Amino acid sequence: MSTNIAELDRLTQRWERFRTGRNTSLAGPDGWLTLTSFQWLPAAPSRLTGVPGLWSFEGTTASLTATAEDHLTLLSSGQPVVGTITAELADEESLKWVSYGSVVVELGVRANRYMIRTRDSQSPTLVDFPGVPVFDYDPELVVTGTFTPYAEPREEVIKTANPEVPGRAVLVGEVSFELAGINYTLAAEEGSLGSLVVAFNDATNNDTTSHWRKVELTRPRPDGTVLVDFNRSINYPSAFTDYGTCPAPILTNTLPFAVEAGERDPRN
Repeated sequence: MSTNIAELDRLTQRWERFRTGRNTSLAGPDGWLTLTSFQWLPAAPSRLTGVPGLWSFEGTTASLTATAEDHLTLLSSGQPVVGTITAELADEESLKWVSYGSVVVELGVRANRYMIRTRDSQSPTLVDFPGVPVFDYDPELVVTGTFTPYAEPREEVIKTANPEVPGRAVLVGEVSFELAGINYTLAAEEGSLGSLVVAFNDATNNDTTSHWRKVELTRPRPDGTVLVDFNRSINYPSAFTDYGTCPAPILTNTLPFAVEAGERDPRN
């Protein structure tokens, strides 16, 4: 992509606005930077590490038993939890259920098992957050691609950031593009408002970048073309915390070169 100085300045400023919005979103009081634990619920009512109350599940129901001394509050009503409360969720659903102090306890189901995650607005990861480190803007990593939809969406079983939690990707088509005279093809999932999302591996992973990243592409134009801007590659939450269950790319979404654009490893 050939650009003059004025155009490069415009594109860089636009990218910097994107980066500002991204950092602001991550720094929210109950976002991914607040995660401090992930624990599976036991079958028998038990105490969990660092969390008040007795937690358990039976079948499709999760239960929490607490006393006034546990100082737990039901988020939906603001009322103290005294006695036993229950909730029922489907697989992949989550509920910000109760809180204590600066901590919100999220109830969820992953791999058809109940779990809780704690979100602490005073988490050092959030409080000390300086913004995500990034590569310099590179206009050469902005290309026009072509989207070819599948006749029907394809579902694939994938790994996630938690080895105990399998995942699935629903792929809607392929994006083909050219870089340095070589053609590449990556499978895409559907994003918001008709956009496309591509999760990918590349040669920077586990070195200057995290284990994998994703990039959201523009909505395909009527002729099928899309803008592929690797400067907008971002980390999954699992790059910032050990308590994410983020989906990995399908194995074929691996680029054999270093994509030195977008977000770097925030813990490196």
